[in-house]
Parts: sequence; C-alpha cells; structure tokens
Amino acid sequence: MTTTIDVPVNTMIADLDVGLRDLLLAQLRRHGFDDIDVSFETPTTAWSGTLTRPTVNLFLCDIRRSAKPGQSGPDSGRANGRSTESPPSMRVDCIFAVTTWSKAVADEHRLLSQVLGVLFAHPILDGQLGPRFDDDAQRFSIIASVGEQRPEQRADFWRSVGGVYKPALDYVVTMAVESGVTVERGPDVRAMSLRTGILERPGHDVQEMANVGGIVRDASGAPVADAWVAVTTLGRFATSGPDGRFRLRRVPPGSHEVRVRGRDGSEATVGVRVPTEVLNVVLSAPAKAGGGAKR
Repeated sequence: MTTTIDVPVNTMIADLDVGLRDLLLAQLRRHGFDDIDVSFETPTTAWSGTLTRPTVNLFLCDIRRSAKPGQSGPDSGRANGRSTESPPSMRVDCIFAVTTWSKAVADEHRLLSQVLGVLFAHPILDGQLGPRFDDDAQRFSIIASVGEQRPEQRADFWRSVGGVYKPALDYVVTMAVESGVTVERGPDVRAMSLRTGILERPGHDVQEMANVGGIVRDASGAPVADAWVAVTTLGRFATSGPDGRFRLRRVPPGSHEVRVRGRDGSEATVGVRVPTEVLNVVLSAPAKAGGGAKR
C-alpha cells in the first residue's frame, strides 16, 4: 500500500472574494447603487476614516469545519491496474461580517437592505462567482446563508477589532477542500481458485473451483451496468456493477461458454478457459425487429 500526497493549488478564499465583489457590484448597480465600493478589510475605526464613498465591507471573521453533510466515504478509483482511494473532502464555513458604510445612517441602511436582498436571493452560488469556479474545482455546490450568527456575539466582535458597534449581516459560505492524498492498494483479485478434498483420502477426490471476474463494455468501450452474465450449463449467474465489473463464483476448470445480455437487448457470447486472468466482454448492438440476435 502506497500513500501519495500531492496537495493541489488552492486559492478558493481569494477567488471567493473576487466572485462576491463582482456579484454584489453587478446586482447593486441594477438598482441605482452606482458609486459603491466593495472591500474585505478589518472594519477598524482607522480604516473607516479613510473611506471616501459608500462601501460594502465583507470581513472574513472566521473559518471552521462545517456541520453540513459532506461526503459519506472515500473516493475509489483505479490507476496502473490497482485500486486507489482518496479521503473525503472537508467542507468548511467561511463566515463574513457584512457591514455598510456611508456618511448618513439612512444611506447605510438603504445599502444594507439591498445587500441583504442580494445575498438572500443567492443561496446557491454555483455559476454566480465567475470563471474561477467554472472548472468543477468544488466537489459540492457552493451554498450560502445569511443571518445565522447569534446576536450576543456581535459586541465581542466589535470590541476585538477596535471599532464602533454597528449592524452587521452574518454571511456564511460553505466550500470544500481537497487533501490531494491518494492511497494505492494492491491489484484487484480477478480470479481465485479453491481446491477441496477429503482429508482422510489425501490426493483423491480433489475438486478445484475458480472465481472468474471481468468487465462488460458496449461497442464504444463504455462500461455497461446491470448486464446479465451467465454460464448457463453450470447455473452460474452474475450481474455487472456500475463500473461494468462482474464476478462468477465457483466455476470449475476447463472451457466454458459465457453468455452476456444488456438491459437494452445487446448480447455477446464468449468462450473462457478457467482459470483465467480477466474476461473482457464487448456487447453487440441490440437485434433489430424481425432479425436474429447478433453474436
């Protein structure tokens, strides 16, 4: 068993900042808020004194492991003829304190109300954050919620940043982090032989059985799920899984005919000599009405 650690490049928080800025500016301008800045600064008194025009500030005040449901188990795959596993991704909550800043309180409240409406209208941010998130880098949908944090935490927040208490929206964006860890396990067991005999008579009445594994594919090479696989003369049957793999159990040594049929009517009949390494089956197209099945 070999473990490979290849941590991918991760700029998701910076990319999230850019995506949220673009989303807010586009939506606010639709409603006449043209001369607006969007920033991600710590909202201290010194910082607020440098502002020259109305500003929406999203301060990233916390990042924590999310309690939202995540991946139930590891990812399984194959590489170099061996099975591989990657640990589940971790979901994290990026928690922003969203405030608005202007010379007049009434202007702040109008701007804050509009920002609340924009954030509430986008609980799923897929496709809303620009090209940085268009390459399926996130395993789960990027989800967001507004107004979750408890009010009693607000005073502590403003004291910690040295600012004056003011209304803030608590905005949570949930994203996924990949570890880049891959565990490579041994090769799959595709054939297994079992020899049985009577202990009192060593060397006599020995019977050998084998498990025969294989893959069912269609003419394009894609795996076929739920295909019926059988050695009818022996009464051995199996069904292919989602990856097209199947296993026939307790097949005696020798030559056998294996019949395979897909759910769409496509068929194949192949010969196999047991024991064998792996059985690759390619299904032919379904038979046309009035014609015989292709073999």
